[in-house]
Amino acid sequence: MTHRNRPPVADVEMLIERSKDIRIAVLDMLATAGTGHTAGPLGMAEIMAVLYFHELRHDSTDPEWPDRDVFFLSNGHTAPVLYASLAIAGYFPTAELSTLRRLGSRLQGHPERTALPGLESTSGPLGSGLSQAAGYAYTVQRLDRTRHRFVYVCMGDGELNEGNIWEAAMFASKYQLGRLIAIVDRNYIQIDGATEDVMPLADLRGKWESFGWDVWEVNGHSVRDLVNALDTARAVSDRPSVIIAHTVPGKGVPEMEYDHLWHGKPPTREQADRSIAGLMREGGDAR
Repeated sequence: MTHRNRPPVADVEMLIERSKDIRIAVLDMLATAGTGHTAGPLGMAEIMAVLYFHELRHDSTDPEWPDRDVFFLSNGHTAPVLYASLAIAGYFPTAELSTLRRLGSRLQGHPERTALPGLESTSGPLGSGLSQAAGYAYTVQRLDRTRHRFVYVCMGDGELNEGNIWEAAMFASKYQLGRLIAIVDRNYIQIDGATEDVMPLADLRGKWESFGWDVWEVNGHSVRDLVNALDTARAVSDRPSVIIAHTVPGKGVPEMEYDHLWHGKPPTREQADRSIAGLMREGGDAR
């Protein structure tokens, strides 16, 4: 898939369909693997659809295209949603999604930089993605005087417990990294329970603002809100931006929604098939 020129107006209906395709692919690959994380990837489907089918300048036929935008997945355990997005965008055959977490597969539990086309970093330790993205944005800002490349990073809200997130936030603010756009998947769960019980984030917007970032809060399932926030963030040139995307963990599968026990548990084949059938019957609410 070639997406070298961002369309001036988002095709909202297409983005809703892509988010549904991503969600279905996530359920299918996790059920096939019998292992992996479910709640986060389901909740991030609209974010990834907007990024890979509208926002990012990229080319699946030329993954190392020098003028591409760059995406980092900091919460690497949500890899199924990235793999599904890359496959649907044409980086590798969708049939390969069925190899998730198998021995020798290119699709391991966390993305590995050199394993697949389209991956920009290896994920693993939580909290490291923002540092990687800030370093990349720092370099791009100094080398690219035409201001046409942007660096994006997705983080889970649970990993904001990590101190190096805030070290990177200070670095990005100090160096006025206007081409760095972060997205926080604010789903209020982590593997041990609710984020506000494990380590309260409290006034998350105020925290980012106090670190010198421009901040937007949006419904993370509204493709229109996500597009508008990203468009606005792109226009900010003198500081980094963060979009706090409020999402429902397990979105699209009622028995999983809001339940932190689905953070790191896969569906059974029967659960996945039933959920996929439900998604295919229902219309989207992601406008």
